[in-house]
Amino acid sequence: MNITSFFMYCFIVTFTPGPTNIVILSTVHNFGTKKAMEYTYGATIAFGLLLAISALLNTLLVTILPKILMVMQIVGSVYMFYLAYQIYKMDTSKTAVNQTGTFMSGFLMQFLNPKVVLFTMTVIPSFIMPYYTAVPIVTISVIAITLIGFLAFVTWALFGTIFKEFLQKHKKTVNVVMALFLIYAAIMIWM
Repeated sequence: MNITSFFMYCFIVTFTPGPTNIVILSTVHNFGTKKAMEYTYGATIAFGLLLAISALLNTLLVTILPKILMVMQIVGSVYMFYLAYQIYKMDTSKTAVNQTGTFMSGFLMQFLNPKVVLFTMTVIPSFIMPYYTAVPIVTISVIAITLIGFLAFVTWALFGTIFKEFLQKHKKTVNVVMALFLIYAAIMIWM
């Protein structure tokens, strides 16, 4: 296995903007770092679970992959449009208690996030399984990839925390830009 390309793939996919990273940034912006970290923990656990499912059910997933991809594209795109709308319409004049920054919303988002689902379904069979099939090595790989994902999520939360004052000053503009990023991500699923 080419370890360099494996790590490059993992870092590029997890650190680049995607629905989860954008929601983390938005959560820091609107509800603070604590809520964003709560969301991040849920997202990380679901990310690791998806990797484990991919490793365990790889053979089954390959046979039904086209059906899963189509369903995930539809559900994921609709959900991303919904998130974009929620971010866009967020009332910036008052603070409200919202459930978008919860552990459970972070957890569930991963199962509807096409970027995460596609990544978890491809990284194990592409980089690990052709070279290693022993359970301990596959398990260590799942843990390592999950930690990379966690680092990416925390980086986005940290970015939001560092630039919070700027983000607060330009709240409506930031919400519109984040909503547009989500719309772009949803459209790119079909390209």
